[in-house]
Amino acid sequence: MMNPTLRVSSPGRICLLGEHQDYFGLAIIAAAVNLRIAFAGRPRPDDRIALDLPDMGEHEEFSFARDIPYEKKRDYLKSAVNIHRRAGLPLSGWDIEVRGDIPINAGASSSSAMVVAWNKFLLEAAGDARAENPRELAELGFETEVAEFKEPGGRMDHYASAFGGVVWIRFDDPMKFTQLRNPLGPFVLADSLQKKDTTGMLGFIKRHVLDGEAAVRRAIPSFTLHSPRTADVLAEVEKLPEDNRRLLLGTLTTRDITARGADLFQAPQFNEAAFGLLLNDQHAVLRDLLRISTDKIEAMIAAALDAGALGAKINGSGGGGCMFAYAPRKTEEVAAAIAAAGGRPYIVRVDEGARREM
Repeated sequence: MMNPTLRVSSPGRICLLGEHQDYFGLAIIAAAVNLRIAFAGRPRPDDRIALDLPDMGEHEEFSFARDIPYEKKRDYLKSAVNIHRRAGLPLSGWDIEVRGDIPINAGASSSSAMVVAWNKFLLEAAGDARAENPRELAELGFETEVAEFKEPGGRMDHYASAFGGVVWIRFDDPMKFTQLRNPLGPFVLADSLQKKDTTGMLGFIKRHVLDGEAAVRRAIPSFTLHSPRTADVLAEVEKLPEDNRRLLLGTLTTRDITARGADLFQAPQFNEAAFGLLLNDQHAVLRDLLRISTDKIEAMIAAALDAGALGAKINGSGGGGCMFAYAPRKTEEVAAAIAAAGGRPYIVRVDEGARREM
């Protein structure tokens, strides 16, 4: 687009520790990375918004004069406009180009980065001060992508994209948010090129974990997903049907791995080797208990570790999509090894959150 007058962008994210935890009200540690999606626009004199999405070969155009009907299952560009209309925010006509370099439908939070950036664009265009408030952007992103369509996801992606850096979020009530220091070097994020079914995977895991939790609570009334893994709790978990047993045990184990990660980031000196081992521990849970990995992702992770990565794990909901490896001193070698295993690698660093581009 020639000479846009407004341009905003938001980053994708990697979930360092705490995969499949946020929608249970449990903790995550995530990092925004320097793969971003950007909205660049020029005002137009009517009540229409026209969006070109050349990366996806799509074009959207609609009037914001009335509530916009949804024409597809996840019509996020329209849902954000509807949410702003209902809130009474001023809207205006724009010609907009949307571009990004985040792998699409691959677990790197491309859709959440898009809705965070789009909400920021609409707020900036309206001159609304909430455009500078990452928490407002995150909540609007969640409403746009999850609540509006009654989907099973959580808030991790929206908060990571809006705030940037390394974030530790405990999604209990009230939510506790901490922006951790960033001692991290480069990662290799890699797309397996295997498409995944995010909502199907989330729905299956959520249903079986909550059913398992309810069954354990019938034997131990004080039990919740925040309870320690005592011998009594584990004995009841072992009595559950197979899917409930492994998914509930995986959730509790991931919860405790994430707590160890928070201690690591808050220690006086960051231990890179211990961080790599935690990534491996987290991946083992996701592979063996949640069973969200694939043979190809396993080959990519093995190649990364053989090439000198300190740790590696699948990233996102699973069943395909991305993995990443922490390789601060063997970055190029690890990227080459993953490519040889059939992945599409990106060398990435931790990045800032949603921003207006100058």
